[in-house]
Amino acid sequence: MKDQKEDKRNSAKKDADLLTGEKIFVLGKSKVKVTHLEKIFFPEDSISKGDMIKYYMSMSEYILPYLTGRPQSLFRNPDGINVKGFFQKDTGGKVPSFVKSKNIFSESTKKEVNYIVCDNLATLIYLNNLGCIEINPWHSTIKSLDNPDYMIIDLDPSEKNTFNEVIEVALVVKKFLDIAGAPSFCKTSGSTGIHIYVPLEKKYKYRPVKEFAHKICHLVNSQLGDFTTLERNLEKRESNHIYLDYLQNSKGQTIASVYSLRPKTGAMVSTPLKWEEVKKGLTPQLFTIHNMKERVTKTGDIFKGILGKGIDLQKLHTRLDA
Repeated sequence: MKDQKEDKRNSAKKDADLLTGEKIFVLGKSKVKVTHLEKIFFPEDSISKGDMIKYYMSMSEYILPYLTGRPQSLFRNPDGINVKGFFQKDTGGKVPSFVKSKNIFSESTKKEVNYIVCDNLATLIYLNNLGCIEINPWHSTIKSLDNPDYMIIDLDPSEKNTFNEVIEVALVVKKFLDIAGAPSFCKTSGSTGIHIYVPLEKKYKYRPVKEFAHKICHLVNSQLGDFTTLERNLEKRESNHIYLDYLQNSKGQTIASVYSLRPKTGAMVSTPLKWEEVKKGLTPQLFTIHNMKERVTKTGDIFKGILGKGIDLQKLHTRLDA
């Protein structure tokens, strides 16, 4: 918490003349070198690497609470959004002294992976300098890797679905969560989908959380089977169906953080929404790098409840089964 306050004070002093060249930011005791600030990351929008870093500096007080203590799966676009990006999980041990990292055993590769943990603004800017337009934290922290802080249902549409259909599905998800008595929070994905969260307060391991998410998705699919699916395999999935992704609730899975930019034309931001905003006519293009700070200044952080009091899974199951 002390580091974050210090980051905030220093960021205000350094948030200027970011558009060209190479700079060193002094953030508390940390010095962060950033390069090629003039490089265009969003060609159709004329948004540079410097513009991206300026955005994250201005939003650091809002995004850092959702990153602190969490391993990061880096998705890098060092040459901008028109060049295919790549995932990087293992740092290889080559990080500055101000960057915290954590060795975590990977069941899939059967070896230790050294993950970056983004606890402060200096680390966030370091990630941006690597070309991380999008920020992807784990759902659990290094202090409790097996116990997620929240459940996620990811509504992932096909190219043939409209956003109005995504909205319709999101409202049915909320209906069943309301029946169960679960508080829920939603955000745009920053692309074509919607992410719905339920706070857990680290009370449960991943498996029972995934089972409950699957139960909700099954109920939604039973009501909206004409254009939703639980089929993960793209080749088997019908081309006009929204995928109800409950498998996000697995250890090591990541999803774009709230307030994260996405490497998509339009420089859209994954934006928390009030449920009353989730209605026909809403589009993810409304929320971008250009207006996010203004929006959150007016609304405050309406997503903070996902890190608040958790649900009672047994009671939720009982209510749904009634």
